[in-house]
Amino acid sequence: MKRILPLLSLASLLCLNLYSQETAQWRGPERNGIYPETGLLKEWPQAGPTLLWHFEGLGAGHSSAAVTRDKIYTAGTLEGIGYIFCFDQAGKVLWKVPYGEEWTESWPGVRSTPLIHNGKLYQLSGFGKLVCRSAENGDFIWSIDVLKDYQGPNIKWGVTENLLIDGDKLFCTVGAADANVIALDPNTGRLIWKCSGKGEESAYGSPQLIKLANRHILVTQTASSILGIDVADGKLLWSHDQPNKYSVHANTPLFHEGYLYCMSGYGKGGVMLKLADDGKSVTELWRNTNIDNRMGGVVLIKGKLFGSDDSGKAWYCLDWKTGTNMFSEKITGRGTIISADGMLYLYSDTGEMVLAEPLANSFKKISAFSVPYGADQHWAHQVIANGRLYIRHGTSIMVYDIKTR
Repeated sequence: MKRILPLLSLASLLCLNLYSQETAQWRGPERNGIYPETGLLKEWPQAGPTLLWHFEGLGAGHSSAAVTRDKIYTAGTLEGIGYIFCFDQAGKVLWKVPYGEEWTESWPGVRSTPLIHNGKLYQLSGFGKLVCRSAENGDFIWSIDVLKDYQGPNIKWGVTENLLIDGDKLFCTVGAADANVIALDPNTGRLIWKCSGKGEESAYGSPQLIKLANRHILVTQTASSILGIDVADGKLLWSHDQPNKYSVHANTPLFHEGYLYCMSGYGKGGVMLKLADDGKSVTELWRNTNIDNRMGGVVLIKGKLFGSDDSGKAWYCLDWKTGTNMFSEKITGRGTIISADGMLYLYSDTGEMVLAEPLANSFKKISAFSVPYGADQHWAHQVIANGRLYIRHGTSIMVYDIKTR
């Protein structure tokens, strides 16, 4: 026994360390809507996959789920206060903690998805309060008011950003003239650097991280511009014009093998930029206005870009390198898109959840069902983890078994 106990203790410590290093974030491990799950159902029963559990009572909001090996996190608004909810994988509420006043004006509710990283949880409110808590038990660690502390203006529909961490830096787009984008110490909230960008207001978007051999670049969109910022020191490396109606750019940039795609709604569409090898400049290659979804995202699979338009007329497939329309189809209403195991998961803003196969020249609608619980807009992005599909619809979260047996 004396020899076994130290081994057990070491194993326990290694397990705890592994769990504490988990990251669960917006649109998957690479923030590109691709989830690395395999062995998933290629077809669902007529009524949809098995509903394992659901929870009503989240309150208003569009926050997606952040899923780790053993926990599920999301956020909602109850009587004007934002709450973080933590569930176990069986659907039991482990804890629920308030983090402050939340947005209750037009399109009320939580805007942002919790970020889980190295045992900590980060949440940003529609009023710019950034709070850090323990991901294990919800205990308070630190908080700041990014608008008050850095003189940033709020925007028409409330601050909206799914936060991003790279190493020892947590990023937030304040939208102030001086502190346009900031990097904070994720352990303390202390300011590391601030970048003036183009001095524009924030634009409801969530940043992307580009990792080059000798440089990491934060890419985000402000009111009329795409920004490339050096993560090391906050220097603005380049900017590119991307204005649209209402200054809403609520999608995350997509980067692949030197090419950067940024998409905006209200008819603006997407632009493809070629990043210089040293990351210090970009060159515009093409524009296409067909995929102009306001907040639903896109996915890239084998050189094909998939997403819906803003009007709900069609879902499109574009050639990644040229922007050429390859095909389009009214497969469901406009909405959000993710992918796993070679299949497309489309969540329409009409409440239809669709499993589709991307073929050479068409979308093949394999299965679909109507989301049965929740209220208000179907805007939260779906998540796949642990062989399960997590769907947030306003007041409810639903968890479906999509693993083959």
